[in-house]
Amino acid sequence: MDMAREESIVRELAKRYMDIALSDRHARMRRRFRDSNDLKIVRPPLIMEEIPWHEMNMDGELDCLCQDETLRGMEYRLRVQLFREKHFRCDNYIEPVWVIDKASSSTGIGFSIQEKRLSVDRANNIVSHEYSDVLADERSLERYHDPVVTAYPEIDARRVARAEEVLKDVMPVELRGGYIYFSPWDQIAMLRGVEPILMDMYDRPEYLHKIMRLFIRGMSREMDQRDALGLYDPRSIALHCTPGQVTLPHEPDPAHYTSRDIWFRTMAQMFSSVSPAAHEEFDLRYTIPLASRCAYTYYGCCEPLHDRIDRLKLYPNLRKIGVSPWADVEKSAEMIGGDYVLSRKPNPANVAISTDPELIRREIGETARLCLKYGCPCDITLKDISTVSYKPGNLILWAETASRVLDEYYGEA
Repeated sequence: MDMAREESIVRELAKRYMDIALSDRHARMRRRFRDSNDLKIVRPPLIMEEIPWHEMNMDGELDCLCQDETLRGMEYRLRVQLFREKHFRCDNYIEPVWVIDKASSSTGIGFSIQEKRLSVDRANNIVSHEYSDVLADERSLERYHDPVVTAYPEIDARRVARAEEVLKDVMPVELRGGYIYFSPWDQIAMLRGVEPILMDMYDRPEYLHKIMRLFIRGMSREMDQRDALGLYDPRSIALHCTPGQVTLPHEPDPAHYTSRDIWFRTMAQMFSSVSPAAHEEFDLRYTIPLASRCAYTYYGCCEPLHDRIDRLKLYPNLRKIGVSPWADVEKSAEMIGGDYVLSRKPNPANVAISTDPELIRREIGETARLCLKYGCPCDITLKDISTVSYKPGNLILWAETASRVLDEYYGEA
């Protein structure tokens, strides 16, 4: 197939995409994204992310025809979004612009993961990991070095020019930076394994503090450089699978965004099994100063936080709190109230093999009822979906059922 034909395929898909993005429904959806993060009580954005796309290709809808690498990437991205809109009755990330992420790299801080992997499905990027402890003693910390961040404006210019050439008169193209995703204890767990860390909390707490101080120093140096290079951006519609749109407490300078204009996303998932006091000692007290450099903080992922929300409130710019499948939803809602966004994560196990509509109704209904009871702004994201057993209908049914429940509590989208 010649290049002109491949460009035509992408342009036709982009036209269909833009018809959706410019629709009144999606304009209302994007307003809800912002309203929920602005602490207004609106119909919660309902999102599915981290989908096993290799299991989704019904009737060849995700098959790509383009051979050119760039065009094939654009084609697949558009086909995924069109698939979402056709099959999933939820709030899909569709905005009327083609976004190109600024290119950059970091040298890291000198530590490398050593692991063994076990895969059940070679097409799935979700695998089992067995980590070796590469930070077992003081000598291992000598490998630390401050990170060096490099921006690649020449790559950005080339990517923007190519996208504009393909999408001319169909869709505007925007170059954007990103937000901060900082999960030091996820990284440390991959460098050590979880068990050595939990043992050291009792046997060698000061050694863990020394490790954490290095990670905080490295992140601080990285933020400084990304600030200077203009690699941050508040315009992201997505914030780690949840709505990212929000009204900033100040007017940013669009000529040079900095960390002051963006979200700080952080968590400590392995701390599910430690006390709230230990959580504060080994994580919160370290990340709060970094988070304070940003506009807002979003805390939490898979760890249940209902017994330590009072400690999360130490973040002066806290705006969103994750409420995982293992959290007590009522305790969380009562503590969160109208002061923060309750970011609910339903249980992905409920779509892994089969989907029971009644189970979905109860889970989503509980969230909606309690958020209304306690006046919580809310978003709902089904994520960490390792598998649906090659049955896309599981997700289709989940989205349909969850959306109808929200219709009952909040009105139709």
